[in-house]
Amino acid sequence: MIIDIILPLSLVFIMFSLGLSLTINDFKNVALQPKVFAVGIINQMILLPLVAFGLILLFGLSKELAVGLMILACSPGGVTSNIITKMAKGDTALSISYTAVVSVAAVITLPLITGFSIQYFMGSEAPSINVLTLGLAMFFITAIPVGIGLWVHHKAADFTQSFEPKASKVSAILFVLIVIGALASEWEAFINNVVILGPSIITLIIMMLLFGYGSAHLFKMSEPQAVSVAIATGVQNATVGITVGNIILPAGEGLSVLSLPSGVYGILMYLVVLPVVFGYVKWVHSKMS
Repeated sequence: MIIDIILPLSLVFIMFSLGLSLTINDFKNVALQPKVFAVGIINQMILLPLVAFGLILLFGLSKELAVGLMILACSPGGVTSNIITKMAKGDTALSISYTAVVSVAAVITLPLITGFSIQYFMGSEAPSINVLTLGLAMFFITAIPVGIGLWVHHKAADFTQSFEPKASKVSAILFVLIVIGALASEWEAFINNVVILGPSIITLIIMMLLFGYGSAHLFKMSEPQAVSVAIATGVQNATVGITVGNIILPAGEGLSVLSLPSGVYGILMYLVVLPVVFGYVKWVHSKMS
């Protein structure tokens, strides 16, 4: 029930609420700030999957978990990354712009990278996957809701202004409930795999936060922009990863083995990223006082 019905519907609402926070100007930022945008996009769409691939080999993950981690690595950021960016005093508009563009691009990149990963890691044991079908599924559960949210924002700005903050809070709560609910249904599998997946996932999060922050300063971005790049690079949409894993390899009841890395990540991400964010904010405040 949670996986088959509630999860896809929740993801649709989460992506719709993301669309509500967008304007056409968010997409125009791609042209207005090419350097700023290029760094974040390259980090998310090229560097992140490459680092994940390297960590899979380093930690020796099993073939199914390897595919699951690659699915997570090519999932876009989400409402969560925008909320965390705001908490960290980052450039929230830039964060939203990253999320918008990557969410649309992932309709193409996620099926392609996932298709390659399945063939590479699983070989003859690979489940049959139609890249076009997966791309269409991604389009209907991510790009379409984002587009509808953007259209609603454009047509009913007053309504959006009052409803969007509530929708963002509901999305954040749904995200947490989805991860907890999905893991609760497969708690034994989670416990058995968290020891295996934990080191690689925690390493991935920390490395991408550092790479994002460092690359932004390397290209002389402002501090708020550097924070946005770091969080956009290090925080992925676990709900997309869980959904895609279950589309490719349905589990019947509970969490697909391909969804386990995203499920574990959904918990560990908060435990790793939030202390870093609060520590950073405290450090910045101490420098200013």
